[in-house]
Formats: sequence, structure tokens, C-alpha cells
Amino acid sequence: MSGFGSHFATEAVAGALPEGRNSPQRPPFGLYAEQLSGTAFTAPRAENRRSWLYRLRPSAEHAPFGPYPGTALFAPGAASGPLAPNRLRWDPLDLPDTPTDLIDGMATMVANRHPEDLDGVAVHIYRANRDMERRFFVDADGELLFIPQQGRLVLLTEMGRIDIAPGEIALVPRGVRFRALLPDGEARGYVTENHGSLFRLPELGPIGSNGLANPRDLLAPQAAYEDEDGRFELVQKYLGSLWTTMLDHSPLDVVAWHGNLAPWKYDLAHFNTIGSISFDHPDPSIFTVLTSPSDVPGRANADFVIFPPRWMVAEDTFRPPWFHRNVMSECMGLIKGAYDAKAEGFVPGGLSLHNLMAGHGPDVASWQAASEAELKPHKLDGTLAFMVESCWPFRPTAFALETSALQKDYDNAWGGFPKALIP
Repeated sequence: MSGFGSHFATEAVAGALPEGRNSPQRPPFGLYAEQLSGTAFTAPRAENRRSWLYRLRPSAEHAPFGPYPGTALFAPGAASGPLAPNRLRWDPLDLPDTPTDLIDGMATMVANRHPEDLDGVAVHIYRANRDMERRFFVDADGELLFIPQQGRLVLLTEMGRIDIAPGEIALVPRGVRFRALLPDGEARGYVTENHGSLFRLPELGPIGSNGLANPRDLLAPQAAYEDEDGRFELVQKYLGSLWTTMLDHSPLDVVAWHGNLAPWKYDLAHFNTIGSISFDHPDPSIFTVLTSPSDVPGRANADFVIFPPRWMVAEDTFRPPWFHRNVMSECMGLIKGAYDAKAEGFVPGGLSLHNLMAGHGPDVASWQAASEAELKPHKLDGTLAFMVESCWPFRPTAFALETSALQKDYDNAWGGFPKALIP
């Protein structure tokens, strides 16, 4: 179903959606009506997101949760001690050599704030080689934006099925239960966990009414359900910790739903890139796919930004990103190809972190090539990088600082620049 933030109505069985009311005395087929709210009840209409689900059993039917004894790398908290103002970069994390599903293969790399503040964002890397079999996951801390880098994902959610491949993204809202399948046998990618205001499309301002990510290209799933009894595990992330309980049925038992809170997917190739056709490299803001505002206008809790294939035509302009220091903090990943500001060391599956006021920009080789290039139109092709930008500084986890994937020589990327000569 097409359209970001649209009010959808979908049923896997004809007649499962009530007519004329949300919670009738006796819903069709004896289904249970349940509202899933992504915002406060009294949020303004333009901000309010909620959906009504009609399911075989209430989601409240489960035993108490206990601590989850599985993965130690998912949501372990930031490393203790003062946060050094260093620039950091990581090689891709290895795929697991033992059977590991998406949840057990999740490693938190950087995070800021705390989920109970209802602010902040975390960036995780998943590595998996096994389907989530008879187990499900639900995140009470925030919405999850999946960014595959290697291998396809099938996300079976309460509200329908989503298939994504590298070059596509998918979002699972806070509180929606799901499991992940791996059609290619193994997969690696990134997850942005947003604890703050829900992601939405950015305002277009002077761009006008069209451009960037167009609402029609974001797709929500049709209703689909599982009617299956047995023992199933449900793992929940709650206030930064993982918890588990057992169910006697599949929680993907929503037969119909309607509303404007839903999982969705988006093909990043549909992003309508805006750029300079005269001079100067524009701010990276023009590459914003999604934004989560903070309480300060113009200062995002989180922006999801991409750097896709595009034409470069600006006159008398240093075309890669310029050297800069920024009050926002930037965490970058690479899905495919090369990033135009780094000639080496930043490869698909890798990650970099430039916190607030950390000087960064192109490395020596990229600077030299761009400074000497013939300025004719050329297309940056075969590349796709992304950035998660936040007004809150990111804190790496202990794992991120101790893993062998951390590049200890990253600062050398800015070594060897010749001194400018003043006549």
C-alpha cells in the first residue's frame, strides 16, 4: 500500500474490519480489537499516529518477562568514563561462524541519551546466518530502521510482510512484534533505533512540493496473519535491557488493521536527489530521507541521510564534501561502492563516527584528486552511503572500542596535507 503516513485499511479475511466503529461490542469473527498508539492520545492530529488491530488473541496474553540470557552485545550501554573527542572508524564486523539469528547477532556500536528520556538514537550492526525460528522480537524503546548491506531480509510483522534487499530500507514501529528470515542464508547490515520523535519526511521549504523521498514511494504491507499454536519465545527490549517470555501461539495473529501507524519499506533508488547546478557543494541536509525533530526547531534528534549516485556539475567548486566541524554528530555507514570523500579505509559494512566539533572531511588522496580534477560533468555511480546525524553526541560501546575492527590509525587519513604557501 502506497503513501507515507496514510490512513490504511487492510484485511486478510474479507469482513474482518468492523464497519463504522473501532471497537464494536462483538468484532467480526470474535476477533479482539486493540489500539496500538505510536504517539500520545492527545498529540495534534498532524502528529498523531495510531492503528487499530483485530487479532485472534489479545497481545496482553503472556507470562511475566524475565532477563534474556542471550546476546551480550545488543544494548549493553555505552562505555564508562569521559568521552574522548576522537574520530573513529571500524572495518566491517565479521559474519558469525555459529548459527546466529538477527537478534543474537546484533551489536550496538554507538548510542546517545537513554530510552526512558524519549530522546536519542542508537546505531547497531546485525550479522546473522539463521532465521528467527519460533521466536519474535519487540522494541518498546523505539522504532527500528533496517538498512541491509549484505543479503536480503524478510520481516514478518504483526501488520504484514516486508521484503528488503541492500539498497532498500524498512521501518518497524515501536511496539510492533516481528521475526526476521534470511532468504540468502546470511545477512549483515545496520539498524538505527530512534527513541525520540517518530521519523517523518523532512519539510521541503524552498525546494517546493516535490523532491527527496516522495510519500508515494514508501510502502506499507497488506494484512497477513499466522494462526499457529505451540511454544514461541518473545524477546523485548525495554529501557535498554532485553527480556524474554514464552507464548502459546504466534503473536503475528492480526487478521485486519486500519490506521496510520504501520511498518513500511522504501527503495533508496527512488530518492530524488537535489544538488547544485551552479557552484559550491550544498549542505548535506539536502540528502535527508527521514528526520526526527528535537524540541529545538531545526536541530534534529536524528536525521537519516543518504549519499546516492548523482551527477556532479558545479563550476569552480571542490566537489566532495568540504572540511568542516559541526555541532551535530555524524555516524556514517557504507552500503556499496566507495564514498567520494575517502579514497581508502571506508568499505561496505564499515562505520565511522565524527562527534560534535570533530574536524573531518576528505582524506589526502580524495582532496588531491578533487583539487586537480577537470571540472566537467561526471556521475558518481555504484555508490550508496548513509549518515545518522544527531544533536546528541554518540557514545561508543565498550565492544566498539575494544573490537579488532576498530581502526587505530584512522587519524592518519588527515596526515600529510601540504601547507598552503603565502607569497
